[in-house]
Amino acid sequence: MCRFTHLACVSMIMTALHCQQALAETTAPAQRELRSVYQELVEINTTNSVGSCTVAAQAMAARLRHSGYADADMQLIVPPGGPAKGMLVARLKGSGARRPLLLLAHLDVIEAKRDDWTRDPFKLVEEDGYFYARGAFDNKAQAAIFVTNMMAYKRAGWQPARDLILALTCDEETIPSEFDGVDYLLKHHRPLIDAELAFAEGGSLSQSADGELLSHGIQAGEKIFQSYTLEVRNKGGHSSLPVPDNAIYHLADGLARLGKFSFPFRLTATTRSYFERSAAAIGGQIGADMQAILTAVPDPQALQRLAQANAFYNASVRTTCVATMLTAGHATNALPQRAQATVNCRILPGEQPADVRRTLETVLADPQIEVTPLGTAVVAPAPPLNAELMSTVQALSQIYWPGVPLIPTMAVGATDGRYLNVAGIWTYGISGLIKEANGSGIHGLNERLSVQSLYEGQRFLDALTRAVAK
Repeated sequence: MCRFTHLACVSMIMTALHCQQALAETTAPAQRELRSVYQELVEINTTNSVGSCTVAAQAMAARLRHSGYADADMQLIVPPGGPAKGMLVARLKGSGARRPLLLLAHLDVIEAKRDDWTRDPFKLVEEDGYFYARGAFDNKAQAAIFVTNMMAYKRAGWQPARDLILALTCDEETIPSEFDGVDYLLKHHRPLIDAELAFAEGGSLSQSADGELLSHGIQAGEKIFQSYTLEVRNKGGHSSLPVPDNAIYHLADGLARLGKFSFPFRLTATTRSYFERSAAAIGGQIGADMQAILTAVPDPQALQRLAQANAFYNASVRTTCVATMLTAGHATNALPQRAQATVNCRILPGEQPADVRRTLETVLADPQIEVTPLGTAVVAPAPPLNAELMSTVQALSQIYWPGVPLIPTMAVGATDGRYLNVAGIWTYGISGLIKEANGSGIHGLNERLSVQSLYEGQRFLDALTRAVAK
């Protein structure tokens, strides 16, 4: 990871690039192999409803075995009670001079209905320079890249300074889940994935609507996921005899107050770096507004303009809580005995769910609204912006995408990295894949990834893995 001196950093990167040159000489075979692995993965249905991560894990184990991994190098783990939630952990043994590097990807995907899609979501379709399929981006591209690279390392007889651990897990997309793969592995098989650091999903290259590459993101941390139930109970009665004390009105008034409330502005180390670097890259009014919120007294008008320009900017600087579900009443001709809402909060690192609950109670300002947390949040620290890692990624990024700035990001959503960060395995989201301005259909219709991006991502992650593991 470019330790000690700049010269050492340069030396390791040059070593990685020599390996890349060798790879370039066999680009076509390497791409064919990656495409084959990628196609096999996306065409195995791994949705929560009818799919099987176990089948996908077995298929990837067969690929690794064919490339030279012994059965002792791989573990297929199926949690009790979850026969379709199987995971694969494979290890390339290093010299042991340094602690392992974990390569993490999840096999499960979001549901996709054939009638809604233009193409069959569980068939890989290559069309007009793009791959289309459910999981084409999230997260089977990275899974296929990691598997293909691990196969190449084994065939080449490479022994890095670190063990390389590949973990293909399940149920990342299901919240809550009793079978979340990373959580399960940490609780029951920690030695299999114990590492100094991990590379996972979360970071990507952002692209404008006209195809310009804007930035290369490396995810360092994420917000805390916590939902709360808001409930009002009432004795009810006949609807022909209404009274002001109505459960629905109490809840509705409280939600209206919540809708007008904003949690305080706060920057973390990651988000401060994000806005500093983004301001220079974006320029114009948005860049000036980003600079204006970095001062000792942030400009409130600049903050408001940023929030209006992009919801991500607002979500990056404060805890957010939003109503997502609502149910009330038991009959059309009866006064409601119960009104209930679900509020989902994404909490900034360093803040506590219990404090957010107290803030909700204050904002709702009605003792009849009971606030109850749904489940227990995973309160994860943000990984440090490691200078050696950042310099390595920066150097390689400029080779593959010259002039595109490397920008640290905090995920406003949730990934399995939160479990690893709690466990002290610092996890960085980095993929080398290009996400379009419209989100590339991730979690939506017609998910896609450019063909070029898949192959560039493989070469970048190969070079990065070699540089960090050497």
